[in-house]
Amino acid sequence: MDGTNGQVVAGGNGQGNRLDQLHEPTDVLIDKETDSLIICDWRNQRVVRWSRRSGTTQGEILIDKIACWGLAMDDQRYLYISDIDKHEVRRYQIGDNNGTFVAGGNGIGAGLNQLNVPTDIFVDQQQSVYVSDQNNHRVMKWNKGAKEGIVVAGGQGEGNALTRLSDPNGLFVDTLGTIYVADWGNDRVMRWSKGAKQGTVIVGGNGEGAGANQFHYLRGLSFDRHGNLYVADQRNNRVQRFSIE
Repeated sequence: MDGTNGQVVAGGNGQGNRLDQLHEPTDVLIDKETDSLIICDWRNQRVVRWSRRSGTTQGEILIDKIACWGLAMDDQRYLYISDIDKHEVRRYQIGDNNGTFVAGGNGIGAGLNQLNVPTDIFVDQQQSVYVSDQNNHRVMKWNKGAKEGIVVAGGQGEGNALTRLSDPNGLFVDTLGTIYVADWGNDRVMRWSKGAKQGTVIVGGNGEGAGANQFHYLRGLSFDRHGNLYVADQRNNRVQRFSIE
């Protein structure tokens, strides 16, 4: 495996809406069951699936007419998709085009039953849905079947105090319920322990820049099984790895 060069596994035929094209995809996950990639093809307002088998030249549309941004899948292979136009998250059985509300769906707003541009999502083993509620500067948790969410990070308005977030994006929740969030507007990654009223900065927070401890618009984040944190550093055109104690 050549670690320096990527290999195109979906799209790569210019921007467009043909089945062999993508237009500004925002999220991707692997469906191990079907050995395929599920991609949020944002500008085309669709979710598509591409087989990982060699020789695949085009994808298939799973869900159409959706302003998708974030994707997640639970242990039962339900697909969760955030819609930044309808300000909601829905859960879909693969093959079903309608889905059911699991967060938001009550129009744009800052109420506990509302969202305002939900970007990244994370689903835990209890099928609770965590949502980066970007324009409300908070992370919400919607328990399975809940009619409204609870604020689990931020929610004090936009700002850079430890009680606040600014346009949160990438999201990860560990088995203890600790939340890791890409605090986009503050160029930092924050950790919020379960039930905490404020977070701690674990990387970044040193202003916008290209230094090893800086970011310029951080987006997605992920952990490997050794506990290393990977951060998509958008404007610096790089992914950074950090070892977190």
